[in-house]
Amino acid sequence: MTRAKILSVVGTRPNFMKTGPVQAALAARPDDFETVLVHTGQHYDAAMSDIFFEQLGIGPPDHMLDVGSGTHAQQTARVMERLEPVLEAERPDLVLVPGDVNSTLAAALVAAKLHIPVGHIEAGLRSFDRTMPEEINRVLTDQMSELLFTHSPEAEQHLLAEGCDAEAIHYVGNTMIDTLVALRSRIEAEGSIEARGLARGGFVLVTLHRPALVDGPLLGEVMRQLAELARIIPVLFPAHPRTQKGMERGAASAPGLEVVDPVGYLEFLNLLSGAAAVLTDSGGIQEESTFLGIPCLTLRDSTERPVTVDMGTNVLLGLRPERVVELPTLVEEIRARQGKVPPLWDGHAADRIVDVLLERP
Repeated sequence: MTRAKILSVVGTRPNFMKTGPVQAALAARPDDFETVLVHTGQHYDAAMSDIFFEQLGIGPPDHMLDVGSGTHAQQTARVMERLEPVLEAERPDLVLVPGDVNSTLAAALVAAKLHIPVGHIEAGLRSFDRTMPEEINRVLTDQMSELLFTHSPEAEQHLLAEGCDAEAIHYVGNTMIDTLVALRSRIEAEGSIEARGLARGGFVLVTLHRPALVDGPLLGEVMRQLAELARIIPVLFPAHPRTQKGMERGAASAPGLEVVDPVGYLEFLNLLSGAAAVLTDSGGIQEESTFLGIPCLTLRDSTERPVTVDMGTNVLLGLRPERVVELPTLVEEIRARQGKVPPLWDGHAADRIVDVLLERP
């Protein structure tokens, strides 16, 4: 019996959590699948990359492309240039790409040009804001994919409206939640909240990284608002390196506001699970907080995860830093709604993906 060779491409922090469960589910069927893991190196420092291979048990990548940072064009081009010989040498039966980063689009494009089928994990998400590079990546990747794995009900309607084949769409659930479920006991054992001198349910966790917030004047206003919020409740802000670079000198020195370097996945989820609320512009954190029942305030005008708003766990603040000080009131409103977890966010999405792959001719 011939095994199907599945090549997965990851490049950034969220990719690891989305791909890890699928790698594990494929590896559990060695008679049916051979797996190859490619890391593009889009996130390249240890706190943002290497630590996840250790913590998530994915194992070291089979190929490391070391593309590093750069403009969108430079980064996408480097991935394409360095991935093409890997795909030509490996000749996989399917290339799996997760999410919506530059590595995702680049890998899908190279595979499609080489006539290698593409499967997209987290297909069909739409913010309908094409000023976001992630939105361009999502739309184009879906158009090149033969297998579209969706994680929320509205995604199928988006794909059908864009002309995708209904038979290519598979509602499987959320693989990022698979990772959270699998590591729940380790997350709870981390003890990061107490180690940082914080009280469970007594602090706000912050994570911001998108260009609209951190590459211009809005970041200074966000920091001023966080300083005001920190007068009411402690604020912990694990900041992406590019976010730290954009901070005004002294912006993080307000009493009660602590800006720290990025933390590992287990520590971050431990902090998130014990926070009073999270303030973010991240898509993945909107999902994780929904599963954990932690009120989420999103500093964006739109979200490609509207299901989290529909479930009552997430509130869009818009790109309006002045609304940060409303957080205590908004958190009480979210708690009163008693939000729910979306269907199929149950820890078995990867198994459903493997079931689909097993049915392929």
